[in-house]
Order: sequence, then structure tokens, then C-alpha cells
Amino acid sequence: MRSTPRTAVRWAGPVLAAALVLPTIAGTASAQEGPDVGPAGTSLMHGDLASTDSTPNAGPGPSGRLVASSVPGGVCAATFIGSDGMPVSLCTQYVGVSPLAFAVPTVKLFDPVTAAPIASIQLTKGGLLGGVYGYLDARDRVVVADGAGVVNKVAHRRDAGGGWEMVVDERVDLSAQIPDADAITSLAPDYEGGMWFVTTNGLVGLVAADGEITTHQLPAGEKLTNGLSVRPGGVSVLTTKALYEMRAGEAGLDVVWRAPYTAGTVRKPGNLGPGSGTTPTYFGPGGDDWVAIVDDAIKPELIVHRSDDGSVVCRMPAFETSGQGTENSPMAWGNSLVIPSTYGFAYPELSTSGPSDPPQAEFVGGMTRIDVSDNGCERVWESDDRMATLPKLSTGDGLIHALAYGPLGSGGSVGSSSSGIQQVGPVYYTAVDFETGERRAQNHVGDAPIDEPTQLTGTIAPDGSLWQATFGRMLKIGR
Repeated sequence: MRSTPRTAVRWAGPVLAAALVLPTIAGTASAQEGPDVGPAGTSLMHGDLASTDSTPNAGPGPSGRLVASSVPGGVCAATFIGSDGMPVSLCTQYVGVSPLAFAVPTVKLFDPVTAAPIASIQLTKGGLLGGVYGYLDARDRVVVADGAGVVNKVAHRRDAGGGWEMVVDERVDLSAQIPDADAITSLAPDYEGGMWFVTTNGLVGLVAADGEITTHQLPAGEKLTNGLSVRPGGVSVLTTKALYEMRAGEAGLDVVWRAPYTAGTVRKPGNLGPGSGTTPTYFGPGGDDWVAIVDDAIKPELIVHRSDDGSVVCRMPAFETSGQGTENSPMAWGNSLVIPSTYGFAYPELSTSGPSDPPQAEFVGGMTRIDVSDNGCERVWESDDRMATLPKLSTGDGLIHALAYGPLGSGGSVGSSSSGIQQVGPVYYTAVDFETGERRAQNHVGDAPIDEPTQLTGTIAPDGSLWQATFGRMLKIGR
């Protein structure tokens, strides 16, 4: 493992008047204090920098119903809502026009009332996972990497005719730092005003608040396909082989500790690739004293480490009756974790690393709550809910919100398949009680295959609406 010394990052400023704007950008970066991130609960794919998949906003609840929808012309992996209340999504457009191409990364703006797409911008195409893990900054700009190794800060604004347009307001060109045949997988701001990034082939980097860049190459053969989690003074990075705690040191980026985990060499059905599918979750005493993952064993285990030294707090089987695997990050609230199973879930072929072993499996689903203490791990409940999107835990109402299928074998379920279609029939807005695991809502809001949930990520707006994309639509689910 090696680190590079600090070098100056190449800033490519806004599209217009770049020469005039560059000094302003540098001044803004130097003055930034704390994370450059938007509103709590609606600015990151996993809810917050600790990746707890939680939000302070109360969701639709028992009366949740479909109040608006649209056909955005692509699949939107993550949706953010800024301080102005405008929903904006990271999408893969089926067909791009500038230039003409298939499956292109796009940032799309939606009307907050009608859910109709009202503006979009097409980015440079690259790796399938590149750009998925972006975030919303404090100026309501989507920060996302494109296939050329450039970090784009995409703003939305009114145009001369009063309509909406999206523009690349600022660029950070990291292409010289990214090796050939590699791509940026994830981005996240830190508490010192900098921005961390990781690549698929294991390069970890930091763009500091003063514009300097430092990188560290993890061991060959360790890939990064999940997000990174951030706490004051450190970041957690999970490869296909090991969990790392890292921090910025005086001479580069330091590995504080490394913890290998049981990792398979082939993809399980219900995972996107080999290795753990979880983004690390900081939680526990002090908010970040512990960090949790689920490994890739045949019967996967939850492993909780102490963030400071990597020692194990506890470990136990992640599931009992649920499917034996997950691609989703554990949700956290206090000292508790909630883990949904995705084993057997059929992702679209183009989003996976290749065939799974076995080639297919029944999507049993299931979700479990495990409480953690210095004395160990304890299972509180396990449900049979077949969550089909990345769930969001609301600390505002004590419910876990997602789209889900009905009970196994009902509603036209056709099992797992390589096509990614596993359901022909109803898709439900589902809410589960965090305390008890009891289902509080299961309301019909769509029908697969057009509304195949595809384990996409939604967000809960301050007004209680759940914005959730499916394979074919954008849904606004309200009270």
C-alpha cells in the first residue's frame, strides 16, 4: 500500500467566465468549514456521511399513497432534495442525445409537485458504477464523477425564459490521477472541507480544502464497488477483501487499520459483485465509535469493529430466516442496526460483474434488527418483508420506509431471473416499525415490471413525501 505526496489538483472552473471565477472557487474552498453537504437526510445516497441510511424526516406512514408520478426515460439510482425543495436525481438515461449513446449518466431535475422531469444534463459515459455515489453540496449542487475522471458540480437555475436548466457550475479534473481502465466509484465530503474519492480498482484520494490532492493505492486485486463513509478525522472504506479505516496524515493518506473479512470469489445472486455488498456504517456511542459491515460468507455475518483500532465489538450471523446475503448497507439508529436481505434479488445484467453462482435463487427477502453493546450482539426481531428498494429509517416517525413485494409466491412473483425481472404484479409502499418489526403500511402504488424497484434509493422530503424511482417511473408517495 502506498501514498502519493500532495500535489496541486487541476481545477477546471465553471463553463462560463472560467478565468474570472477560478480565484473565487479557491477562496470558497479554503474558507469552507465542516462538510460541504446539503440538508440532513436528503443529500447523500446513504442518508448521511456515516451511511446510517436514516433521515430525520417523517415519511408517508400508514396512509401513504401515490400522489404523482412521471416517466423520466431512465433509471434513477439516487434522489436528493436541497434547501430549495427541488428533487434532483442521478440517473442512467436509456438513450442520450448529446452525444447519441445508450445508458448514459444524467442528472435530472423534477417538479416538486407533479414529479415531472423539467431539466437534465448528460455527463460523459464511463464505468457502470462511476458516478452512482454522488452527493448534494451546501449550494444544492449535485457533485458527481463522470467517465472521464472529472468531478462535476451540477447546479439548477432559471433560464432567460423562466424555465429550468442544469449547468456544470464547477469542475474538478482528476483525470491525471486516475489510472487507465479505472473509474471513480464514490465521492464524499469530509469534516475539514475536503472531498474524498475512491476508484473501482482501489485508489483512495483526497482533494483538500486548499486544492491539494493526495492518493493512496490499496493492494492489487482489491476492488471498491460500494460507497465510503466519513466521520470527523477519518473515513471507512470497504474493498472486496477487507475493511479499512483511513485518515489524512502529514505525509499522505494513512491506513489506521485493516480488517480482512470472509469474501467469496464469485458473485452471489442478489449481490452486484463478489465480496461484501455493504457500505460501512458508523454508529454507536458518540455516533461513530463503531463501524459495521456484513461479510460475504455462505452464511453471512454481521461484524462490528471499534472505529479507532479495528478491534471486534461483536459478530453474529446476519440473518436467520431471511435470505443469506445483502447488497444493502445496514441502517443504524443509536446502538441498533437493521439489515435487509437482498439474496436472490435479480439485478439487471448490465449492472452486475457477471454471472452469479448459483445462476439464480428465489428472492426470499427479510429484514432483521440487531442491537449492539460492549457485551455483544443481540437479535431483536426478524421480519419476512421483501424490501425491493434501499430502505430509509426515519428517526422522525420510527418507521422503515421502502417499496416491497407481497409475500413470497403472491402477486405474480416469478422468482429471480437474469433479466432483472422477477415480479409481474403489485408493488407496495411498505412501512415497518423499527421497535417491533411489525408492518404498519402495505399500500399498492405500482405494478411490475414497469415499476420493478431494482433496489434503487429513494429519499424522504421534509413534507413527508417519499421520492422513489423504479425501473420505469419516478414515484412521489405522500400522505
